[in-house]
Amino acid sequence: MAVIAVLGTLDTKGQEHSLVAECIKARGHEALLIDVGSGDPPSVSPGITREEVAQAAGLDLGSLSERRDRGECVSAMSQAAQKFLSNLVSEGKIDGVISLGGGGGTAIATAAMRSLPVGFPKVMVSTLASGNTSHYIGTKDIVMFPSVVDVAGLNRISRRIFAQAAGAVCGMVETEIDVSATKPLIAASMFGNTTECIDHAIPVLEEAGYEVLVFHATGTGGKAMESLIHDGLVDGVLDVTTTEWADELIGGVLSAGPERLNAAAEASIPAVVVPGCLDMANFGERETLPPEFEGRNIYVHNPQVTLIRTNPAECSELGRIIAEKVNRYSAPVTVLLPLQGVSAISAVGQPFHDPEADAALFDSLSEHLSPSVPIKRINANINDAIFAKACATALVANIKAHQSSTT
Repeated sequence: MAVIAVLGTLDTKGQEHSLVAECIKARGHEALLIDVGSGDPPSVSPGITREEVAQAAGLDLGSLSERRDRGECVSAMSQAAQKFLSNLVSEGKIDGVISLGGGGGTAIATAAMRSLPVGFPKVMVSTLASGNTSHYIGTKDIVMFPSVVDVAGLNRISRRIFAQAAGAVCGMVETEIDVSATKPLIAASMFGNTTECIDHAIPVLEEAGYEVLVFHATGTGGKAMESLIHDGLVDGVLDVTTTEWADELIGGVLSAGPERLNAAAEASIPAVVVPGCLDMANFGERETLPPEFEGRNIYVHNPQVTLIRTNPAECSELGRIIAEKVNRYSAPVTVLLPLQGVSAISAVGQPFHDPEADAALFDSLSEHLSPSVPIKRINANINDAIFAKACATALVANIKAHQSSTT
């Protein structure tokens, strides 16, 4: 029997969470009702009171409630719920968590869920689940169910959705997967336009005894990879797709933020870095392209994604940024340059082929890289097997060098 936390603002959504708890119990599990409300008294009796949750974070819930500032209350309870739920998980007292909410409830519950490990079952039924959920999910595996109707009372629609969400979290805790592994891990970045590179590199790395985790460089993917690296969970980084920096520089939609490429330096992890897909920045549908990019080299990747070719000035700046990031790496790192194109569509004859822009990128990288960082120029496209294998071989050598220096 598993114990599943049912976390919610029980002052306004008590009966809804109570239904979820009953559904969980009907499946043979224990439901732990946790109140994170801060207004009126809870409408159902919780297993964990709001005062207990607040106490875990040192909050004075009484004075907070007296001020009647809803935003302040939501923010404070978000912090308290994070700490309290993390403690429950670390102490092995719960096996999963589910919550229902509108704006405030979703903010509180997902803040708590983001503090939990990847793989720990997390389900959020929310009125906000059909829009942009990236700031609620972050880099964690939170499953969000659209509530369809408001989380305000029980009706023929809400009962079905709440019950199915309860069934989902029960199914998650009931699923047993053997995740024990002895192979060291490598984190790799990939895009559609560098897929072949990773496909060629993985067998080389696996033959050398590594397991490869591939992250899609779409902003969220880069952040997730950085988080894993920062936590020291990988032994090496094959960062062949640094494209998110192009979006960060010129305002594309797939930026991973200015911290991208920081984690390997901070965690002292061996790496290989490639300016993969720095020939492009990503935007949405063609008609949504900002007017300042009209007249540029534009490529419609699919109906939802429009690409802008980075120009020589932008490439020069990207080279400087990447070099300055890499210069901070303390573990062995190698930069590899694919002289025949940094993506599938910048190869000769392809729409983003631009030798002048590539030269600006490569020259800037070479100029700003520390002399202590090896840089290898390979006369191939990034997706050619010879280039991919060179990247994998260099990373294995860097990992071994790092291991030798730390033992």
